[in-house]
Amino acid sequence: MVITHSTYIPGLIDLLEKLAAWPEIQTITPAVISRARSNSPQLRLKVSVPIIGGHKLIARKSKSAQEVFVITQWSKAELEQAIAQTLT
Repeated sequence: MVITHSTYIPGLIDLLEKLAAWPEIQTITPAVISRARSNSPQLRLKVSVPIIGGHKLIARKSKSAQEVFVITQWSKAELEQAIAQTLT
């Protein structure tokens, strides 16, 4: 996991460290944090769009949103399944 910023959505780093334990995931890089219009009371992680070599995720909690880039050979469905298992 690549630590790039001094500010993260609360609880995101712990979740990403658990996700990074999967051997199929090469790199996880948290990126830009921004304000969201709607409120998300719990931390959510959603697969957004494919990127070269992996996928872009959007982490949401409260009124904050943060991009997360994951380098993996997994398909979107496989990554979504790993995220669901990590969140439980």
